[in-house]
Amino acid sequence: MAFWLDLMFGNAIGLLSMTVIFCTFGIMSYLMWMFIVKSAPTK
Repeated sequence: MAFWLDLMFGNAIGLLSMTVIFCTFGIMSYLMWMFIVKSAPTK
């Protein structure tokens, strides 16, 4: 576990890759939320 933490957060490249992964997850969550909201039936 310590190896993976050092690999991900120990240098700038690992930190940048984790930032990209989290930002991608956030963008995909936002797009799925917008799709659900927009496809809901109107009252």
